[in-house]
Amino acid sequence: MKRAAKMGLVVGLVILAAGCQRLSSGPKYAEPLPATPTTPVDSGALQPLDPNAPGAGTTVAAIDGDGAGTNGAAGTLTAPANAQQVGRTDLLGGWKLASGADNCMAFMTLTTWSGGYRANTRGCNEPVLSGISAWDLNGNQVVLKDGSGQTVAQLYSSESGRFDGQTATGAPVSLYR
Repeated sequence: MKRAAKMGLVVGLVILAAGCQRLSSGPKYAEPLPATPTTPVDSGALQPLDPNAPGAGTTVAAIDGDGAGTNGAAGTLTAPANAQQVGRTDLLGGWKLASGADNCMAFMTLTTWSGGYRANTRGCNEPVLSGISAWDLNGNQVVLKDGSGQTVAQLYSSESGRFDGQTATGAPVSLYR
């Protein structure tokens, strides 16, 4: 008989506890955080969507010399007046790569590779761009190289998240996010 009384008491407590939760005013959530102020949006003129469009608002430097140099090496790219300082970590990750009609992806890591750091491309139709295997910094200049260490393109940062320059053949090229 004592066993039945204990069992009845346990069942009663379970029902009472369930009823208390059910009659409460609902779950307690933390108070929402206050809104964070943001910087105002620049209301200046918008840039064209196509990074290769004439007048896209970026200054592309020219390659001095014949462009091809010796053994396929590129000439020297002169820095534009608006070239920004860049560090190795500014280039890490995935980028959109555009040159002529080719739009593809470039990926850059800090894994050492002949002549710099490891890079690869995906979806490039031009053999020159699909052959990019390395990248390096030469001051503020980004140099893209192929598997044999030959320069494929030279670029400068014209704004945060964007690099513009030319390929070894003289075609304009852009890296942007």
